[in-house]
Amino acid sequence: MESTTEQTPDLSYPSFVTDYTLNLSRKYQHLLDKSTPHVLNRWIGFGIVAFIYIVRVYFLEGYYIVSYGLGIYILNLLIAFLSPQVDPELTQAAGIVGPDNNDEDAGPLLPTRSTDEFRPFVRRLPEFKFWYSMTKAFCIAFVMTFFSVFDVPVFWPILLFYWMVLFFLTMKKQILHMIKYKYVPFSLGKQRYSGKRSASSDDVSS
Repeated sequence: MESTTEQTPDLSYPSFVTDYTLNLSRKYQHLLDKSTPHVLNRWIGFGIVAFIYIVRVYFLEGYYIVSYGLGIYILNLLIAFLSPQVDPELTQAAGIVGPDNNDEDAGPLLPTRSTDEFRPFVRRLPEFKFWYSMTKAFCIAFVMTFFSVFDVPVFWPILLFYWMVLFFLTMKKQILHMIKYKYVPFSLGKQRYSGKRSASSDDVSS
């Protein structure tokens, strides 16, 4: 009588693929973490990627729909980059923040007077995520230019004009929002204290 042996399924291949994917993901995240403090180099790299995409679209003379969608996406990223993490308009409308409300639990607020304590501007979209999203968007758009299905024939000056109008109206609204709530989404010209100055002030007070 012949003995039959049950064959167990080989799970080594799926396990290998999973381990390889996780290892690759860790290495990719490690490279991103190492590039975080190198702001200038990262943006130079983004400029090279954007230049390559622009040159390719220029010589292909097509893929204007892809470029238009890329422009709309970049505009949304820019608005999020220039906006505070907590919108003062929404918080005031909800009654959380007001000129006579000093609730400390409301979170970090934007200073409204020069005598107020300096609070760093917290963006809705941090600089690193802004750079990463833009670079990834240009890379995806570059890959899309290799597929003719995305090359929809359009009259590109209309798309360019519409995007410029949309950019003007959006930035105008954002600037008016900055003026109304008195904030600047940059840290240039902020007051900084050095140890030398603090030591001299202590000598004067003593």
